Amino acid sequence: MTQFATRTLAADVVVIRPEGRLNMVAAPQLREQLHGLVDGGSARLVVDLAATEFVDSSGLGALVSGLKAARQAGGDLRLAAPTAQVRSVLSLTSLDRVLRTYDSAEDAFDGD
Repeated sequence: MTQFATRTLAADVVVIRPEGRLNMVAAPQLREQLHGLVDGGSARLVVDLAATEFVDSSGLGALVSGLKAARQAGGDLRLAAPTAQVRSVLSLTSLDRVLRTYDSAEDAFDGD
């Protein structure tokens, strides 16, 4: 299975960057990788969506699952640079009220 690229920012924030379509094919891998990061001690996560052109309900489920895992570990999951399609889906599903979005990964935990 494909691993999504990750990088670590200051203050122990891990950024994961899915690319292309975040759908029923890619979502299980994202969910597994997010849970693996949390299990490994990284509870402050940013999902950089700048290169994600499409998200469906499976992708949203993976993001919500990662959010739940991060919060249970005392952290948070935030979204960075969502594309127009992703922003639209978040708004239509009202998940933009739960999954906080930021202009960039560096801004997501700025000041926290």
